[in-house]
Amino acid sequence: MIVFDLDDTLYLERDFAFSAYTHLDELVQRETGVEGFGPRCRALFEAGERRTIFDLARDALGLSEADIAIQTLIDAYRSHPPDVSLCPDAAAFLQRTPQPFGLITDGPAHMQRNKIAALDLPRWIEHLRPTGAWGEGYGKPHPRAFIEMEQIAGPAAHMIYIADNPAKDFITPKARGWTTVQITRAGGVHDPVPKTKAHAADVVIQSLHDFSL
Repeated sequence: MIVFDLDDTLYLERDFAFSAYTHLDELVQRETGVEGFGPRCRALFEAGERRTIFDLARDALGLSEADIAIQTLIDAYRSHPPDVSLCPDAAAFLQRTPQPFGLITDGPAHMQRNKIAALDLPRWIEHLRPTGAWGEGYGKPHPRAFIEMEQIAGPAAHMIYIADNPAKDFITPKARGWTTVQITRAGGVHDPVPKTKAHAADVVIQSLHDFSL
């Protein structure tokens, strides 16, 4: 059974961020009358900033917490209806490979479900596990989602996990005997270098065109 990660595996996570910045640009302009928030965020992202994009963009426009709260921006970022698409190789792989696929993805459940819906993933992937639905502590590398996929597939199944982030994606399925595949997409947001041998995937590919059963 093939199980996928979502962000930077089936689509580019930066596309979600850029979609959100467009949404936030409209929100900030509507709430404050100030233009340019979205482009500022995108420029910061493309310059490599990740942790304080909203603070820096807001400060650059002369806005304060009283004008628009960071939590308001975070909530809108997570809840906006994203304009995202599957990577072409991912779409082709899902279409040509008849499987009862699974998906394990971390992050706030509502945000991840919005992505799943926007990408029309239930059309191809039957078993969807946004770990945020279980509350804190069940994100990868916690084994709960992997154990559930094993139970669905059955004891004789060959389990494969395809994901991008060696910091958390591969250590648990690898320890459980799964075949692990790291996809290193151009534009991915996570460091592709594993910190230990246990964190490294068995196979590294750049596209799902490069993967075959």
